Amino acid sequence: MNALLQRLAGALALSLLCVTAVHAQAYPNRPVRLIVGFSPGGGTDVVARVVGQKVSEALGQQIIIENRPGATGTIAANAVAKATPDGYTLLVAHVNSNAIAPSVFSKLPYDARKDFAPIIYLGYVPNVLAVNVSKVPAKNVKELVAYAKQNPGQLSFASSGNGSTQHLAGEMLKLTAGINIIHVPYKGSGQAITDLLAGVVQLNIDTMPPVIEHIKSGSLRALAVTTPKRATQLPDVPTFVEEGLQGFTMTNWYGVAAPAGTPPEIVKRLNAEFDKALNDKDVKSKLVPVGAELAGGSAAEFEAFIKTEIDKYAKLTKDANVKVE
Repeated sequence: MNALLQRLAGALALSLLCVTAVHAQAYPNRPVRLIVGFSPGGGTDVVARVVGQKVSEALGQQIIIENRPGATGTIAANAVAKATPDGYTLLVAHVNSNAIAPSVFSKLPYDARKDFAPIIYLGYVPNVLAVNVSKVPAKNVKELVAYAKQNPGQLSFASSGNGSTQHLAGEMLKLTAGINIIHVPYKGSGQAITDLLAGVVQLNIDTMPPVIEHIKSGSLRALAVTTPKRATQLPDVPTFVEEGLQGFTMTNWYGVAAPAGTPPEIVKRLNAEFDKALNDKDVKSKLVPVGAELAGGSAAEFEAFIKTEIDKYAKLTKDANVKVE
């Protein structure tokens, strides 16, 4: 009886391996959804559409960009965490939903460490402090701080949602500079930038892609970037550290993840295709000029990176006392 059971168990295991192999070989045989947790027009959306188009060509199936904005990207992340792990529903994993949210949200409907199969680290973009030129007279960070202290509670800063890097950057500015500015959360960078241009809010520490053209046209004034060194695309804009705010560094990073349990063969295939796309000249020509620093690498490297980021933001949110119910 034991021998029979062992043979049956072996046959079952072999059949499952065969099914997985066949499934991976056939993948993909229909369109793949790539879920973005923010509105169209923001940095996350821009990166997803450019890279997704190139990977779509390689896979021979359309990658459909699906925007599900809200709750700092956690609505989209939860949808993917709960999706069938077959490689047809992917997430643009984001620093907000996959690293910051575990620390700032008291009740998160998914486990950022366990509910996803990391695929690849796409890269990051700098955050840049931009102000409305007609509403804020400051030409640099020191002048902005002085102006804010003269007008406490009169300046407001936009973000793509509570617990986002824009939100944390604004809170860090308040903390390190000792100023009182009001946070106004949006569902994504698109509407936030629209209201910044209209003067509804006066400043924003947003990602570079949605603001760089407005900065170059003179509609917005860039005062500082959050990266350790100056951005190549804005060489005349100093870092926050250069402006005297020590330790003020932050980036918006992006990656691709699938639901936990996705077959490793599919993860490997997707990693290879996304990695090729990140090294494509056409992709670079569209994303590098708007500030994107493209990455790549293995799924294991991305997984290790996420764990490090979760730990980093756990400390930062505690120090800044940022919590979202």
